[in-house]
Amino acid sequence: MIKHEVLMVADVVAREKGIDKQEVLEAIEEAIQKAGNAKYGQEHHIKAHINPESGHIRLVRCLTVVDEVLESNIEIDLKEAKKIDPNATIGFVLEEELPPIDFGRVAAQTAKQVIYEKVRDAERLKQFNEFKDRIGEIINGTVKRVEYGNVFVEIGRTEAFMRKDEIIPRENFRVGDRIRAIISDVRNESRGPQVFLSRVSPLFISKLFAQEVPEIYDGDITIKAVARDPGSRAKMAVYTDDPSIDPLGTCVGVRGSRVQAVVAELQGEKIDIIIWSPNIATFVVNALTPAEVSKIVLDEDTRRAEVIVAEDQLSLAIGRRGQNVRLTSQLTSWNIDIVSEDEEAKRRQREFSLKSALFIEALDVDEIVAQLLFTEGFESIEDIVNTNTKELVSIEGFDEDIAAELKNRAAQYILSRDASLDLQLKELGVAQEEFKVVPFLTKEHILQLAKNDIKTLDDLADLSGDELIDIIGKYGINYKTANEIIMAARAHWFTE
Repeated sequence: MIKHEVLMVADVVAREKGIDKQEVLEAIEEAIQKAGNAKYGQEHHIKAHINPESGHIRLVRCLTVVDEVLESNIEIDLKEAKKIDPNATIGFVLEEELPPIDFGRVAAQTAKQVIYEKVRDAERLKQFNEFKDRIGEIINGTVKRVEYGNVFVEIGRTEAFMRKDEIIPRENFRVGDRIRAIISDVRNESRGPQVFLSRVSPLFISKLFAQEVPEIYDGDITIKAVARDPGSRAKMAVYTDDPSIDPLGTCVGVRGSRVQAVVAELQGEKIDIIIWSPNIATFVVNALTPAEVSKIVLDEDTRRAEVIVAEDQLSLAIGRRGQNVRLTSQLTSWNIDIVSEDEEAKRRQREFSLKSALFIEALDVDEIVAQLLFTEGFESIEDIVNTNTKELVSIEGFDEDIAAELKNRAAQYILSRDASLDLQLKELGVAQEEFKVVPFLTKEHILQLAKNDIKTLDDLADLSGDELIDIIGKYGINYKTANEIIMAARAHWFTE
């Protein structure tokens, strides 16, 4: 290969592939090196050097200077090395000049293949580096081909991929169509860098609004969360700490111009814009728009919100096929239960009756005292034992003697109940010690499990969350707690 031809090839390839000229020269060096090994033998350590200014090619054999030569193909002793280079020392790598190679047909094909692979690898790396920091960015491209509903999009010199499930339902693309999507992921796979696109990602809506609403782009308005049912409906929570800005009106635009621009891009997907609030109760109420909420009860431990609505608001709060409550749950990251006022009243009355009956039986008090205890927030016999005497005395009509007597009766009831439970569990052959490693389980739970032939830790570990709820759900165990109980029961499997 003539000197100036080497530099010319490197220039042309670098320009065409959009990669650095030095990378092309390194690929040619490797190709010449492989040809050198093919001619002189694979056992030799051969290197090629190309001068980037003149195009001059040097082919050398590398020999490491050692005290005692064990491999003559790659080593040379110090005495012989000094004859070639007087400055040679132990560990020094001596380069022995080799004559230029006359490329034959096979060597030329090998060199061409090496150059092609190296240039392709450099091109792939450049593409990966170009897109790896652009995840979450909206790009415009042209549909190159469609296969089994999956769309291949041309974006510059790169081909991106959008799976069928990342396309908005009812959307159809044809070759040559212009398309807008968000870069959802970039992976450097064996076949090259893969750029993945999405039109159903919640982030796509956020980025579209950032393009349409300058206040969002500038950071004056923050999009806190987005929940989508692609192609049907979406909810977006926005917030600003600037009292002079109306985040809702700003995002909607004059006569809805801004929101309509986004809706048009999303094939008519309806978008509810919600005012975000740090108060979760307020946020949930806002998110359930257009339904009106009567009352909301929060359980922060399980992140569950019970929302009570009027009977005529029930279907509106739930939405068609549960869409409204589902999107609200996604938006707030809380589990939402919608209950009508009538249903909630019936449930409270049922709970009131059950707890009152428990207090009447356990504490041997009349109905008025039992109902008064429940009204004051006592829900179990343990609550009475564990509460401070002053708290009981603060109840109207109660004094210290009554409070002490109630605590004493409650303690006696628990002792008697536990003794009875221990006896029943012993008769059923249950080793209670096994279950001590499992949180949340009480003796009542263990007895109920035993009555259903769940008598060992392994029996419990074999259950699913739904099965456990069916057995002890009446004791107030929810799905999150049920799953924690099962995982704790399975812990010894992993230890073993």
